[in-house]
Amino acid sequence: MVEEERRALLIERPIVVRTYDIDFANIVHNIVYFRWLEDLRSEILADVLPIDEILTTGISPILTASAIEYQWPVRIGDAAVGRMWVAELSRTRWTLAAEIVVGDHVCAAARQSGYFANLKTLRPVRVPEKLRAAWEAEIEHG
Repeated sequence: MVEEERRALLIERPIVVRTYDIDFANIVHNIVYFRWLEDLRSEILADVLPIDEILTTGISPILTASAIEYQWPVRIGDAAVGRMWVAELSRTRWTLAAEIVVGDHVCAAARQSGYFANLKTLRPVRVPEKLRAAWEAEIEHG
């Protein structure tokens, strides 16, 4: 039996499909999903460690990989919801997982990974302690 991934620091946010998000077939453009992931990533940090707070420390999250599996089309008028959680956290790296859903359909599943970097050198630094502590608390008690 495969163990289901824990969804530590899970957030859910409604997504409004705009007219500029769709193509001539009334389907959301693939590139729009990357914008939604960016918004979700900002929101997941805002709940624990707002980006302005991170930047004052001289570090920033750096994205190194994104993969999206498109499973079902999202159209204008759909009540889409974005979910994102921290799937993995190491000393300097993190992996985020996300879903865009409409009703019972997972329309897209995504994974993003990256690290936290010193803004002057762009060299990896430790994951901020506030983020690590929040993630570990959920893993232990989740």
